[in-house]
Amino acid sequence: MKHTALCSAAVLLAWSHSANAEPWQQSGEVQIQQRMFVHSQDLVNEAPTHWQGSAMVEPHWQQVKDTSLTSIKLFARIDSHDKERTHWDIRELSYLTYWDDYEFKVGIDKVFWGVTESQHLVDVINQTDSIEGFDGEDKLGQPMIQFKAVKDIGTFDIWLLPYFRERTLPSTEGRLALPAPLLDAQYESSNEQRTLDFAVRYSHTLEDWDIGLSYFDGVNREPYLQTGFNGITPFYANMQQLGTDIQGVFGDWLLKFEGIYRDSLESHFAMTTGFEYTQVGIFNTIMDLGWIAEYSFDERDNTFNQNDLFVGWRLAFNDIDGYEVLFGINQDLDAQHTFSAKLEASGRLSDSWKWQLDAWAFASDKPIDPLFTLKDEDFVEVSLSYYF
Repeated sequence: MKHTALCSAAVLLAWSHSANAEPWQQSGEVQIQQRMFVHSQDLVNEAPTHWQGSAMVEPHWQQVKDTSLTSIKLFARIDSHDKERTHWDIRELSYLTYWDDYEFKVGIDKVFWGVTESQHLVDVINQTDSIEGFDGEDKLGQPMIQFKAVKDIGTFDIWLLPYFRERTLPSTEGRLALPAPLLDAQYESSNEQRTLDFAVRYSHTLEDWDIGLSYFDGVNREPYLQTGFNGITPFYANMQQLGTDIQGVFGDWLLKFEGIYRDSLESHFAMTTGFEYTQVGIFNTIMDLGWIAEYSFDERDNTFNQNDLFVGWRLAFNDIDGYEVLFGINQDLDAQHTFSAKLEASGRLSDSWKWQLDAWAFASDKPIDPLFTLKDEDFVEVSLSYYF
């Protein structure tokens, strides 16, 4: 699929240059990144002891016309150790046209649903690129056909998703990997990756509330990891999911809720709800401090965010360099010694250069807990990006 899509990108780019007078707008990012792990690896494998570096490039081209937008965004990363993290992808290869109250898009793109900070339950269109980031916010490009209608009573979106993409997972050559080698994926559907998934979403603003209702029918983006004698087999089952995301804006307060009912190999309900309160101009400065608290519940046993409380603080310096800091802790309410903590900080060095620091810490003393395999994987990640 990747090679076919890349050829299509080249054809689309060449056609647009020859058939249209509108110029292409080019931008992108080049990044070098270094991960520093606090603990050495206990398992005997090829994973680095403390240091894992990489380099990334993400060029982006756009052509804007009166009634259309063509977008191409490519992505590639080279990693010093993990062969799975050395990968490339087509994040976007799409053509969007719009008229009156309607939009039509075809190609490869990324779609985001959700309002909460600690996790995004309703966000099921794109597959997670988990070798890019630990928090699940990095996504692979998804082939799609999308139709949108924007009406007074709300916005209606329909997607046809003609190809399924497997989740990227680190290999045992790198860190943050599963405890056993990965085997070839298996599927509940006989069509495997060549499925036709379907999704629909309704969204609307009612006074101070933003409301979203969604339905998805297709292949579960979250694999069931089945452990065998030779390794771990990702199993992708079919699923139907009903979801809602709600956010209320009341002055300095944001009230948030995400909830899903998912029918897959097992049926379950899950939710995340909470608030974010912003103190504007703390200590008589231009800085703002946000207080975040969210509670997560999941009916499944031995899963992330089963009965967890997330608390965090977001500090925005509101300066010319855009300095921001986010710190948060996710505590398992059923196990005192099971938690994760994250720190995110970023800022600009100039109009073209940006630095970013991310740090994660994990703790668990229960072998059956999902966090137990990460208890020795605390790390700091420093990135330097050039934007063009």
